[in-house]
Amino acid sequence: MSLTDLYRAYIDCLNRQDWDELGQYVDDEVEHNGRPLKLSGYRDMLVQDFKDIPDLRFNIQLLLGSPPFVAARLAFRCSPKAKFLGLDVNGRMLSFAENVFYEFRLSKIASVWSVIDKAAIEAQLPG
Repeated sequence: MSLTDLYRAYIDCLNRQDWDELGQYVDDEVEHNGRPLKLSGYRDMLVQDFKDIPDLRFNIQLLLGSPPFVAARLAFRCSPKAKFLGLDVNGRMLSFAENVFYEFRLSKIASVWSVIDKAAIEAQLPG
């Protein structure tokens, strides 16, 4: 299976919120933006994301693979319940993107570098 196919399966796992399956795609020692989270911390982060954003869905807009790396632009249209990235969104429907890079080790995600387009969110909020 190619890394991009593996990544698509990982995104499907996230969208199904199948946390028991997450370890098939994510390394036990995973790091996120330079922070060692381990698989349990990474899972906790994702579970919290879905609690804060009940209609969260990961949509692949762009996907490139150059082993051992995958780069993706993920598109979101969702309604965070209260605060999101320190902004008071209070259930407002938002559209934004996340640019994210992954490093795979032995067919599992070992490192993630993620940047969310906060300016796009700010532009949708009342001034």
